[in-house]
Amino acid sequence: MDGVFAINKPSGATSRTVLDQINRVLSKSSTSQESLKKLQNVRNQTLGKQRIKKWKTNKLKMGHGGTLDPLASGVLVIGVGSGTKKLGNYTNGSVKRYECVGLLGGSTTTGDSEGELLLKTEVDHVTRELLDKCKERMVGTLDQTPPIFSALKMDGKRLYDYAREGLPLPRQIKSREVTIHDLEIKDDTLSKEHDYIFLKSEVDETGKTISEQLANNPTLNDHEVPFSKEWKAKNSDNKELPLKMKIIEDKNAYEDESYRAPLLHFTSTVSSGTYIRSLLSDIGRCVGSSSYMVKLIRSKQAEWELNKNVFEMEDFTNYGEEVWAPVLFKVLESKSGNIDVRKEMENSIVLNHKEKKVEEETKENTEEEKETVDDEEQPPQKKQKV
Repeated sequence: MDGVFAINKPSGATSRTVLDQINRVLSKSSTSQESLKKLQNVRNQTLGKQRIKKWKTNKLKMGHGGTLDPLASGVLVIGVGSGTKKLGNYTNGSVKRYECVGLLGGSTTTGDSEGELLLKTEVDHVTRELLDKCKERMVGTLDQTPPIFSALKMDGKRLYDYAREGLPLPRQIKSREVTIHDLEIKDDTLSKEHDYIFLKSEVDETGKTISEQLANNPTLNDHEVPFSKEWKAKNSDNKELPLKMKIIEDKNAYEDESYRAPLLHFTSTVSSGTYIRSLLSDIGRCVGSSSYMVKLIRSKQAEWELNKNVFEMEDFTNYGEEVWAPVLFKVLESKSGNIDVRKEMENSIVLNHKEKKVEEETKENTEEEKETVDDEEQPPQKKQKV
């Protein structure tokens, strides 16, 4: 069993957990036993003859081509056997497409809803026109850095701790060059008709919220909103954006349970190494506000795309290998990702159902024939005299 395939990682699970689950299912299948024996022989030879106990394995060699955060769902490329050698092609240099949903008016320690609320900012001034202008400025090649309110560390200290304490950063945050191939703002952006609950402010030991401590903090301006090199080359004198961030100092703002923040919903095709949560944060800062992520889907990575050539977890957990194995081997052997997995799985399920029905009917007919033969071979009963 060698090659590359992709699975739709569900939200809430780590990439490692999903990989281990798939490994257990595949390793227990009859189709993988030959691969396991080969792997065991190779590793025993590597260990040397001096070892008395032979090394045994019940797991296939497997890895993934780029992790997804637990909050995120979508395409997770998996290499099995010799296919693990090809994973570098996906971690470095592959183009990815994402769908991102965020809330305007707040930033967090992690850039998403898993973190702690750091800032509250005004949102009433944000318009679709402003967002479209920001979008134009971000398509192309740009130097992306994580926002100052990030859980990343510098000299052993978290970046947002510098901001909380009003300290300057020891040095500039290291940026990386990325490419935003396209960016589409969705129609429901700025809508408040949704079920995402805005995070509540955490109170520290002094009784103050972090957002109160950070109000008017000078380090808020340490992070420059990056615009693409292509846009800046043509519009070097245009200083219309970004707008100055409008911080809310009222600790009770947005605290009502019924409050719903305006959405920021977009899709984007990007190069490897692009931080989508940073892109979301930069769009929020560009319009003079802030934002954090509540949903992220990787819909495509290189040739692998959801609803086309990507497996679902349920394909392996809800069906036996007689259903998924023929489809998986087609994908592994194709080496190009051109197999329509969803269609093939549907056909395999139908075929398996038909085969089981034929088996059941054959079994019933055999049992009926056996009963008939038994009746014919049974000697006639003698009548008893009265």
